[in-house]
Amino acid sequence: MEKKGSSSKMNIAIIHPDLGIGGAERLVVDAAMELASLGHKVHIFTAHHDKNRCFEETLSGVFDVTVYGAFLPRHIFYRLHAVCAYLRCMFVALSLLLMWPSFDVILADQVSVVIPLLKLKKSAKVVFYCHFPDLLLAQHTTALRRIYRKPIDFLEEITTGMADLILVNSRFTASTFAKTFKNLDARGIKPAVLYPAVNVDQFEKPNVTKLNFLSINRFERKKNIELAISAFAMLCTHGMHDRQGVNIDDVSLTDEHFGIVPLEAMAAYKPVIACNSGGPVESVKHGVTGFLCDPSPREFSLAMANLIQDPHMAEKMGLDAHEHVTESFSTKIFGQHLNRYLVDVARGKKE
Repeated sequence: MEKKGSSSKMNIAIIHPDLGIGGAERLVVDAAMELASLGHKVHIFTAHHDKNRCFEETLSGVFDVTVYGAFLPRHIFYRLHAVCAYLRCMFVALSLLLMWPSFDVILADQVSVVIPLLKLKKSAKVVFYCHFPDLLLAQHTTALRRIYRKPIDFLEEITTGMADLILVNSRFTASTFAKTFKNLDARGIKPAVLYPAVNVDQFEKPNVTKLNFLSINRFERKKNIELAISAFAMLCTHGMHDRQGVNIDDVSLTDEHFGIVPLEAMAAYKPVIACNSGGPVESVKHGVTGFLCDPSPREFSLAMANLIQDPHMAEKMGLDAHEHVTESFSTKIFGQHLNRYLVDVARGKKE
């Protein structure tokens, strides 16, 4: 391997807590696949990799996967999840430091406490992908929880700021990052935006003419599934359901920090109805690839009615949606942007 800064390919390590099948894991796997396709040697280090419950790419051999610390607990009596995650990731980072040679770049996500450990490997630049500030996702509802979270939240900001480059998944998350980590923002530490991606090649143009509506979310309060149900109920109340034969089956309704579901829906030639806040504002083109609405059943039901009343518009939006994702949010585009960030940070470039 030639020296860093030449035109040679790089040796890249990725540290991720649990290589399961969630959205963060999808991004990490996409990163590994695209970087490997560009000729880099990629190695993922993790504390958990169940070969029966993982993305198939992790078994393909395109990149290496090494597990350290699987014996460590993920919780203690269903508590202390954050502390256990920290300990597991620190064990992974220490194992990497002690047992593996130099890397050009180490990419970490979710758990920032590993960053100061990784910085001990002087030859490597450390990049941290912040999906969203963890302290905003954690509960601070009781005095005991606030006491428990205080040092963890403090460590998150301090260690995140130690990365050579910070990436976030949207401009919305970047603004939230600045408001949350005020000390970092005051020091001029600002993250760069790298949007998640979707593999557009897996979607074929549908030949089904019947219009359906689909809401895909985990079943939890913050996903606001009630909004989708209420909107559809209001649509039925006005008689659209009986006349048009509409089922809940094909358009995404969501409100996310970024939101991968709208991308998948658009890649599948489907217009998207989403809240006009957060990540969807950056991924959905209002009136072109779908509708961005106020988070009210009435607004959502009106958007659904528009699609029912004008099937040709719905079809055109679907075609435009697929083209939009292909041009701006494909895994190929994601890989090109990530590669540029990593090459630049390895060469010591400053924004």
